Amino acid sequence: MSKVNKQSKIEDRYKILYDINDSSDVRALDIEQLSELSDEVREFLIKSVAQTGGHFGSNLGVVELSVALHHVFDTPRDKVIWDVGHQAYAHKILTGRRDQLCTIRQKGGLTPFPKRSESEYDAFGVGHSATSISAAIGMERAHYTKKKQPHVTAIIGDGALTGGMAFEALNHAGDVGANVLVILNDNEMSISPNVGAMHKYLTRLVSSKQFQHLRCRSKKILSRNAPRVHEVARRVELSAKNMITPGALFEELGFEYYGPIDGHDTEALVKVLKNIKDSKGPRLLHVITEKGRGFKKAQEDATSLHAVSPFDVKTGKKIDQKVDKKNSKTYTDVFSDWILERAKKDIKLHAITPAMCEGSGLGEFRDKYPKRYHDVGIAEQHAVTFAAGLACEAKKPIVSIYSTFLQRAYDQLIHDVAIQNLDVMFVVDRAGIVGPDGATHAGSFDFSFLRCVPNLMIAAPADLSEGTKMLDVMYDFVGPTVLRYPRGGGVVQLKFNSTKIKIGKGQVLRNGKKIAILAFGAMVEKCVDVANELDVTLVNMRFVKPIDEKLIDKIVKAHHTIVTVEDNVIIGGAGSTVGEYVLNKGFDVKIKMLGLPDTFTMHGSRDEVLDDIGLSEEKIKNFIIKQINE
Repeated sequence: MSKVNKQSKIEDRYKILYDINDSSDVRALDIEQLSELSDEVREFLIKSVAQTGGHFGSNLGVVELSVALHHVFDTPRDKVIWDVGHQAYAHKILTGRRDQLCTIRQKGGLTPFPKRSESEYDAFGVGHSATSISAAIGMERAHYTKKKQPHVTAIIGDGALTGGMAFEALNHAGDVGANVLVILNDNEMSISPNVGAMHKYLTRLVSSKQFQHLRCRSKKILSRNAPRVHEVARRVELSAKNMITPGALFEELGFEYYGPIDGHDTEALVKVLKNIKDSKGPRLLHVITEKGRGFKKAQEDATSLHAVSPFDVKTGKKIDQKVDKKNSKTYTDVFSDWILERAKKDIKLHAITPAMCEGSGLGEFRDKYPKRYHDVGIAEQHAVTFAAGLACEAKKPIVSIYSTFLQRAYDQLIHDVAIQNLDVMFVVDRAGIVGPDGATHAGSFDFSFLRCVPNLMIAAPADLSEGTKMLDVMYDFVGPTVLRYPRGGGVVQLKFNSTKIKIGKGQVLRNGKKIAILAFGAMVEKCVDVANELDVTLVNMRFVKPIDEKLIDKIVKAHHTIVTVEDNVIIGGAGSTVGEYVLNKGFDVKIKMLGLPDTFTMHGSRDEVLDDIGLSEEKIKNFIIKQINE
């Protein structure tokens, strides 16, 4: 079958979707057509993600909401900001990127999150969460003196409301009276009351223009002529709402609260959005959605089907892909096994995660040791200071966190842990290049921003066996420690890499001539064959802080060039540590540094990205040959 005929068949299956080329086409539809469009978008989304993999459950839950937003608001003039950006697939489908969805998370394809440079419809770039309301207020304040200002809507949910920044923004919006609409997408990852007939009736009532006009006039009259009566009336209204809705908190922060309403009733969504669209001041619409809606297995197991690899649509089973045997076990698996064993021996051990339980390998620990497991939600700052509090009371907290998310708790790491020299262990997953999730999730900077902090010990294992040993070393040390490792797997044990680990000591894996490669963490594996083929020295440095100064002294005397290799930015990274030491000692040796460039890396597979930036085996080899020939 030709590509033209195949495309024609696909288009025939969707009566409305293939006429939607941008949001103006959504606005042109009759309200009765919107539910059918939602069904088609959901079917298209399921089939597309089944082929490519990607974020799944959360996107299925916001299809109707996405359709309603683009029907009611004049996007892109009106600003729609998606929090937890992995909810934006339906938004991309409706805004001119339908035919590119099959490229999502792939090199050169669509980004997995909203990105301003990708589309004018992406009002704000999002990778981390709890940022949408702050951005919305900024956009609203930029236009609020205009007579006809754009509408600004922030959609927050999928757990993002647990982030403290969201509440800071809610407080600010209420304080300045910002004309923003916040939509709380409640998919049981935040507040989850039942949606019943009374809820629906009340929401339609209080969102109606007649009710809002009456309330506005009453407020003005009572506040001016009878302030005490006005205050009593306000409290009675708030108490009545609180009996049947969870809106009291938002009302106290200065928001008009509407909801909860069924987030899968497109017609109801459109009516309520139209009702409150032109209201003034901060408004919050509480929408109940179902994560994984329309795909039974995703509804039943929202956690494991939050993000998926390619799968069979009929069975839901993962499509078998080629698996490199050496990568069948991951560093996360090693940590998961280790913490279970260590917890048996030490009742002081507590594990903390900011809403990354399964991703960090803590699922079994949670089930086995629930009283020593703490998921604090998407609140990285709180996670670190909470750990500091545990350490003050003679517990041994382990903060399991992704590198990119540790950035959000940097102040707490310095002030609450390092300054007090508290016994907190950080296990940093997803360090270096993460691949398909792109720049927002890459762990590009941890060596750089951590090594300048006093009292911290920083290490990176070169293989899975070393990972287990290093976990023991870091845990037994009294004081703040950081162990960082990449996403995915590695070799179980590199040849000759089996000696006992001592704090601050590296290991020479092979002795060679002229050139010495000083490799850190996951990059050691990339250098083994290179070193053997070119007969150069290879060192597994193991520690970034303290750096092995005595080993560097020996290396300098026997080689004319040192090449450092790391999967962290070169600026301020592990190589800089070596360079600073050599410079201060006045050694006469050339230093060359390989690492991440001074740019944000694009999405693609880990190997594709490493090759693009010069960190594949072949490109490391070519770089070393160039040094030998100079």
